[in-house]
This record gives sequence, structure tokens and C-alpha cells, in this order.
Amino acid sequence: MALELAWYDWVGLLGTAMILGGFALLQAGKLSGTGLVYQLLNLCGAAGILVSLLGTFNLSVFLLEAAWMAVSLYGIARSFRQKAEAKATRA
Repeated sequence: MALELAWYDWVGLLGTAMILGGFALLQAGKLSGTGLVYQLLNLCGAAGILVSLLGTFNLSVFLLEAAWMAVSLYGIARSFRQKAEAKATRA
């Protein structure tokens, strides 16, 4: 039996790889937990997993990934706000 994946399954797998890859890089000290790259990996990864729910919906996964995206968006906004404040104090 061959494994046949729909396009949304591939998007979900990519999202999973992004979240796990970001976490691995964070643990290896290659990324900062407050850095933009880490936050974007989490945001895009969670979005990819949400897309995968088009195939088979799961409420628990939906709630987890929606919250993951919300926290990532907060982190991105916080990062931009801190950079703007730092720039304003230097001027």
C-alpha cells in the first residue's frame, strides 16, 4: 500500500518541520527565542499545520495551532516594538 498524501498533508508536514526545526535550532543555541526568525518559523509552521486540517479536522489541533499563531504574532509585534523603542532612544 503506497502512502498517498494530498497537497494539504504536504503543507502540514512542512509546517511540522518548520516548528521542530526552529525548536531544534533554539536548543542548539543557533536561534534566539525572541528573535524574528524563530517567531516566523513558529507562525508559518502553525499555519501549515492548520492548512493540513482541511483533510481531517481535529478541534484540539486547531485550538493548539491557533494559539501557537497568536503567541507568535505577539512575539513578532513585541520584537518590532522593542526595535522601534531602541531606535527612538538612540536618536
